[in-house]
Amino acid sequence: MAKRNLPLYFLAQLVFTSGTVLVVTLGGIVGNDFAPSPALATLPLSFMVVGTAAATVPTAMLMQRVGRRIGFVLGGVVAVGSALLGALALELEHFWLFTGACCLVGATLAFSAQLRFAAAESVAPERAGAAVSAILLGSIGGALIGPELATRSPQWTPEQPYQGALFALAALYAAACILLAWTKTAQPSGADSRGNDGRPLAAILRQPAFLVAVLAGVVGHGAMVFIMTATPISMHVIDGHGLEETARVIQAHVVAMYLPSLASAFLVSRFGARRLMVFGALAMVVTVAVGLAGREAMHYWWALVILGVGWNFLFVGGTTALVSAYRQEERFRAQAANDFSIFGMSAVASLSAGALLHGFGWQVLLLAVLPALAAMLLAVAWTRPKVASRPSAA
Repeated sequence: MAKRNLPLYFLAQLVFTSGTVLVVTLGGIVGNDFAPSPALATLPLSFMVVGTAAATVPTAMLMQRVGRRIGFVLGGVVAVGSALLGALALELEHFWLFTGACCLVGATLAFSAQLRFAAAESVAPERAGAAVSAILLGSIGGALIGPELATRSPQWTPEQPYQGALFALAALYAAACILLAWTKTAQPSGADSRGNDGRPLAAILRQPAFLVAVLAGVVGHGAMVFIMTATPISMHVIDGHGLEETARVIQAHVVAMYLPSLASAFLVSRFGARRLMVFGALAMVVTVAVGLAGREAMHYWWALVILGVGWNFLFVGGTTALVSAYRQEERFRAQAANDFSIFGMSAVASLSAGALLHGFGWQVLLLAVLPALAAMLLAVAWTRPKVASRPSAA
C-alpha cells in the first residue's frame, strides 16, 4: 500500500501547498486593495486559517466514516470550487466574496493536513517519521509553483492581474482529485477488530507525551502563521519592496519549511522528537532576532527562511511524537483534537496579525511570539522523562 499511496500523497501535497502559498502571497495584497479599512487587509488570510480550524473535526469524522480516499477526493472538489469562487470575487472586486473563497481554501487544508497521518498509517510504525517527512517534501514543489503563478498571472489576465493564477490553481486542484482517487486505503473504521473504540479523548489528552506533541504544533504553526501573514503587508505595502521581491521571500520561506524534511527523519532517529522540538523553538527565537535587525529585503528573507526551518522541526517532531501517543483505534479523534488545536490557535494568530502590525509595527509583532516559544521550551524540559513513552497495547 505504501508504494502506491506515498507518491500520490506526495503529489497531492504539492498541489495543496501551491494553493496555500498563492493565497498567502496575494491574500494580503488583494485585501489591501479591496478592504474597506487597512486593518482588515489580512482578513482573507485570517479566514483561510479560520476555515481550516472549523473544518478539522468534521474532516476527521468524515474520513472515519467514508475512508481516506473518498474524503480526500471530496476535499479536492471543494478546493476546485474555492479557486473558482476566488476568481469570481476578483472579477467583481468584492472583498467579502474573496474572503469567503479564502475561507473555503482553508477548509480544504483541513483535508490536506490529513495527508501526513495517512502516510504514517501506510507504513510500519518505526517508519512513520520518514513517511511524514517524505510527504512534506512535496510542499517544496508547491513553494515554487505558488509564487510562480502569482508573478505570471498578470500576463494571462491583464484586466484582472491575479485572476489567471486562480484559474490555474483550480486546474491543479482538479488534477489532485484524480490522483487521490487512485489511492488505496483500509476500510473506514473507528474501532479495532475486536470492536474496541479505545480510550476516551480525555484520557488521551491527559498524557504528557500527547500534550507536548500538540503544543509543538500549536506554537510552531501559530508563530509561523502570525509572522508569515504580516510579512507581505509589512514588506510590500509598508516598506515598499516590490511584489516580485515579496513573492520570492514567501517562496524561500515555504521552501525552508519543507526542505529540512530531507534530513528531519534522520534527525528524529538521531536526536529524538523532543530534541527536534527544542531545535525548532530555538530557530524561531533566531527568527525574531534577525527580523529586529533591519527592514531590508535581506532581513525579511533570512528571518522567513529561519522561521520555515523552525516550523519544520516543531511540526515533524510534534507529529512523530503524536502518532506514538495514541492507539490505532483512537487515531481519528486524537488527530482531530491535535489539528483543531493547531489551526484554532493559527486562526487567532492570523486574525490578530494585521491589527497588531498596523497598530504597533513589525518589531512589536515579532516580540509577541517570544512568550509562546519560552512556554514551549519549558514544557519540553518539564516533561522530559515522559515524552518518549508510548501507550500500552489495548
